[in-house]
Amino acid sequence: MKRKAVKPVKISTKGRYGLRMMIDIAMNQNEGPVSVRDIARRQSLSDKYLEQIITQANKAGLLKSIRGAGGGYQLSRLAKDISVGEILRAMEGSLSPVECVRELGDDSTPCRNAGECATYELWRDIKTAVDQVIDNRSLQDMIDNYTRKNRDDASLGKEGNCRWSAK
Repeated sequence: MKRKAVKPVKISTKGRYGLRMMIDIAMNQNEGPVSVRDIARRQSLSDKYLEQIITQANKAGLLKSIRGAGGGYQLSRLAKDISVGEILRAMEGSLSPVECVRELGDDSTPCRNAGECATYELWRDIKTAVDQVIDNRSLQDMIDNYTRKNRDDASLGKEGNCRWSAK
């Protein structure tokens, strides 16, 4: 059985836009469901591309869809309970640097060559480090970081430096 090749650890446009989209929804859902059109306008993204990303986030259980007039999207959980890792994996799949450490977990079996491979531990440690960073940052952490960075700009009457600034 041939194994599928893994892309190197590189976050694609879909992953970056997916994270921006989730931050935008979190920052703007206080007034009700957030429409795709509003997100696309604030983020300068194509509605069609954003629909694809929203579909993936919705299937992953990160969003809930509200139908009808005034409908749109809201987070399925509090922003503090959604990790950046969940969002990126919903968009990207595995963020493993190489196939042999793709599914490291309590019940997984390492690569059959792990015992004699000179690089296995390196790849394992890279994957572990990436997972620790993205799994220990929440969507709320991203919002708090944005707010902290843009507090001074707001007090000076300047627009924030990111496109998802809340209303």
